[in-house]
Amino acid sequence: MSTFAGQHVTVAGLGVSGISTARALARLGAHVTVVDGGSGERQQAHAAELAGDGVDVRLGDGTILPARTELVVTSPGWRPDHPLFAAADAAGVEVVGDVEVAWRLRGAAGPPWLAVTGTNGKTTTVRMLAAILSAAGLRTAAVGNIGTPLIDEVSAEPPHDVLAVELSSYQLHWAPSLRPHSAAVLNLAPDHLDWHGSMESYAADKGRIYQGNEVACVYNVADPATETLVRKADVTEGCRAVGFTLGPPAVSQLGVVDGILVDRAFVENRQTQAQELAGVADVDPPAPHNIANALAAAALARAYGVAAHAVRDGLRNFRPDAHRIQHAGDVAGVRYVDDSKATNTHAAEASLAAYPSVVWIAGGLAKGATFDDLVRGAAPRLRGAVLIGADRQLIAEALARHAPDVPVVDLARTDTGAMAEAVREAARLARAGDTVLMAPACASMDMFTNYNERGDAFAAAVRDLADGRAGNEQ
Repeated sequence: MSTFAGQHVTVAGLGVSGISTARALARLGAHVTVVDGGSGERQQAHAAELAGDGVDVRLGDGTILPARTELVVTSPGWRPDHPLFAAADAAGVEVVGDVEVAWRLRGAAGPPWLAVTGTNGKTTTVRMLAAILSAAGLRTAAVGNIGTPLIDEVSAEPPHDVLAVELSSYQLHWAPSLRPHSAAVLNLAPDHLDWHGSMESYAADKGRIYQGNEVACVYNVADPATETLVRKADVTEGCRAVGFTLGPPAVSQLGVVDGILVDRAFVENRQTQAQELAGVADVDPPAPHNIANALAAAALARAYGVAAHAVRDGLRNFRPDAHRIQHAGDVAGVRYVDDSKATNTHAAEASLAAYPSVVWIAGGLAKGATFDDLVRGAAPRLRGAVLIGADRQLIAEALARHAPDVPVVDLARTDTGAMAEAVREAARLARAGDTVLMAPACASMDMFTNYNERGDAFAAAVRDLADGRAGNEQ
């Protein structure tokens, strides 16, 4: 019998994870109430659907703790200081997230989790990992923050052999009993500090992914903060720290030698031997930060016992999601690249580092970020910059301080033709051999619904440029 049967559970939020959690708990016999501060058409439609599953939904007030609540399950985006959680704390009611519920439902016999977090690269790494596991003949799925709720997969039939799990800092904050088989923190850079309150709290929540690891804690050699999190973690006896690096690997590391991804961690004699896994050319695209993602995925797969040939085959089969350093076209000898997913400075820095001569399209909502370090590092690569969005002035000021000779076009317009004009201006600044790179370093919601829509607008503008229509839209 489920531990949730008969329990009165309040689910906070009518998002994707909240709906999945409510339905799953109702099927298990829990008395489920969903609360949400919204009351629009979307919420009303979801409430009507959930009513058919026996779930009570209360719209327009997400702050009052329903009577008899024994457990609160929060959606990832709800901040820890939300009044509902204060009320739960005062009543002695535990607050957890959907990932914690999935972990408890998994039970001792459920599929092991290979987990990934980090400021950037999580989704790509998890999808690479799933491709490698599939190439090894394992039944698996890429789940979690990637978009497929964990709670829908932990009890799948037929059962999975192993799960590739993407976890955000929000999800980790609310998952106290999570204990993955092995886990990786890809990198750490300031992000979501408005939610966590400080960089220290953000890093601590990321570090929760290493707690109780059984085989390997995978860290980024180039980012010492990730290794620090490994050293702080309370792991299972015998669990090892395994690094990944873009250079030749030391003992207990994976790295790159002469264009080959190699393993000196999961080999019989790692003091003197290394196992070839794949070629750099097997990674699409072979940008430095994507090679790092591939090495992290390979390390987790090897920790699970996957053979070297499956790493190679999985990486060869993998294709990146849209808007992640995606080739959008070539016009007059200039390469156009869509990295709309680069919504913070850390991601934009990695993207800019992949190209030697760049006309940069940047800007949007800065989310409190500063741009001096990003611009200072990228300045030698910049042929020009085209700035869009609400906080473009912050980037303009950083360019004036650290790249004063780089020509800058400041576009004030925010209508639907803004991206087309940005691409036209970038094309004017570019020369054959350059890359026009849209890596905004900012969120998109000031001008677009999301980063996908922003990337689609860029790709459409590049197509128009190639077709000779770019000058027609004013």
